[in-house]
Amino acid sequence: MTDQLPPCPKCSSPYTYEDGALLICPECAHEWAQAGEAAHIYRDAVGNELADGDTVTVVKDLKVGNNAIKVGTKVKGIRLLPPEEWIGDHDISAKVPGFGPMHLKTSVVKKVSD
Repeated sequence: MTDQLPPCPKCSSPYTYEDGALLICPECAHEWAQAGEAAHIYRDAVGNELADGDTVTVVKDLKVGNNAIKVGTKVKGIRLLPPEEWIGDHDISAKVPGFGPMHLKTSVVKKVSD
């Protein structure tokens, strides 16, 4: 067998295994893309490609506790999270005006054109 998987970059465990396009460490549960794999492409609710630092608007009301982030709220300087940092399917880290730092889904935002 000539294909040997690399050790985990987080804990150096030699027991990594493949699961689809990802490599997984059974000891620390770290997941990462194999070398040469394309990076994840993030798209907003209408299919526009997103990048770190983009400005987006919220496309539907989002209930947060007893309040709501209203449609059209502009969020500047988003940060796209790598898949291993997602919380559920919340893949954007941002500071929402009036609410502070939180995670959002790409499916509820639309990129603002420059």
